[in-house]
Amino acid sequence: MLIKIYGSTPEGEKRYSPAKIKDIESKIIAGKPERKYISTSYVERQNLTMRMSLRRFTRLTNAFSKKIENHIYAISLHFMYYNFCRIHQTLKVTPAMEAKVTDRLWDVEDIVKLL
Repeated sequence: MLIKIYGSTPEGEKRYSPAKIKDIESKIIAGKPERKYISTSYVERQNLTMRMSLRRFTRLTNAFSKKIENHIYAISLHFMYYNFCRIHQTLKVTPAMEAKVTDRLWDVEDIVKLL
C-alpha cells in the first residue's frame, strides 16, 4: 500500500488545488514485493478502466444493478472480456496471453460457452 502524507494547502489556494505531498510511506500488506515497485497506479488505472467501460458505474439511474448477483456477473464478464478477448495497445496481445494463461485470442462465444 502506498500512503501519501499531505501538508496544508498554501494560503489563497482554491478548493480544488491539490495539497503538497510531504512524505510517502510504502506498507507491505501481503506477500514479499520489492519496495521500489509498490505503487497504487496499477489499481487506480484498473478502477478508471472499469468505471469508463461499465455503465453501471457511471450513472445513478440507468443500468444500475438491483441485485448484487447481477452486479457481480457484470463485473466478471467485463474482466473476462478485458483479459481474454481485448487486444491491448501496448501489449499487442491480451493480458491472459501475455501472462501465458492462454495461447489464443478468445472471442465472446468462448466466454458464453463457459456459462
